[in-house]
Amino acid sequence: MRVHLLLPAAVVALAATTVAAVGVRAPDAGADTATATPVLAEAVRATAAAGIDLDVDVARHDHPPRSVVTDPDGAWLATFTDGAHTVAVAGEERTFDEPSADAGVTTDVWVRLLDAPFDGDVDLAWLRAALDDREPDVLEIATEYFEGAPDVRDEDGALIAGEAEYGPLLPDGWRPVGADWHDFPGVDATYGSKVDPADPEEYRALDCSGYVRIVYGFRLGLPLTLRPDGGASLPRRSFEQAAEAPGVVPIADGELDEARLQTGDLVFFDAPDDGDDRIDHVGIHLGVDDDGHHRFIHSRRSSNGPTLGGDAQGPSILDGEDYFARGFVSTRRL
Repeated sequence: MRVHLLLPAAVVALAATTVAAVGVRAPDAGADTATATPVLAEAVRATAAAGIDLDVDVARHDHPPRSVVTDPDGAWLATFTDGAHTVAVAGEERTFDEPSADAGVTTDVWVRLLDAPFDGDVDLAWLRAALDDREPDVLEIATEYFEGAPDVRDEDGALIAGEAEYGPLLPDGWRPVGADWHDFPGVDATYGSKVDPADPEEYRALDCSGYVRIVYGFRLGLPLTLRPDGGASLPRRSFEQAAEAPGVVPIADGELDEARLQTGDLVFFDAPDDGDDRIDHVGIHLGVDDDGHHRFIHSRRSSNGPTLGGDAQGPSILDGEDYFARGFVSTRRL
């Protein structure tokens, strides 16, 4: 199906954007700053700069059902998945990296959220705005909790982002599960009539599912719930998010099917050495890294916080024979 879209010149007349080197960098960037360069499809560039109409093709695909938007030359612009809020959109190329990663991810995919799950009808006005938008997306927001990330506060001085730990260090050297999104800024969370108070010992901490909730919920507005509510909201625990959250499940059988994997998807794991046969970990798929592996971002106990890197437990990749690849179970597109 072909539809007609008018793109504003601002889509491509983009100033270079300077961002912190922790989390997002350009190849060969220095240690302190990095520059992201516009790399939209040439057809989009030329048409937008001229201020004229652009024809786009919308093709329907299955597994999962989705609409893929391209320009007339076949250059990919966006993917909308039926029943999901998240949309993958073409944009400036960025490289995501951090010191413990043996390979970064260079990608021109940005991940945005619709106000409601996609119903099969591509909103061209929304897409035009998304192609022009350079506010932090899911991926960049996720890096704002990496080691060394600067504090971000709102106009009232309340903490929004910054370096996060996994949880408080106990006398035995263990860091417990439990730090949810609201523990990081130290605010109480309200769910209807129930109040979940912040734990002062978990200030600036996020466990794996709490990390997902602060990115998709607190920062980007996806509804949150303390207990599963039939898929209307993002619940607290990783196994609940896998079974009962907004969106769709592209992969459910533990087999890594690249055709069904998209940047921004939640990825779920059952630790291969715990013997309980239950999902106990979650991350956010980032993309194919410079070594050709499918890399994801997650908050992990062994690295003490959000990372796309690795440690003695193994790298943050889905393919191969390492720890997380062996524990991979499923995905969810929120």
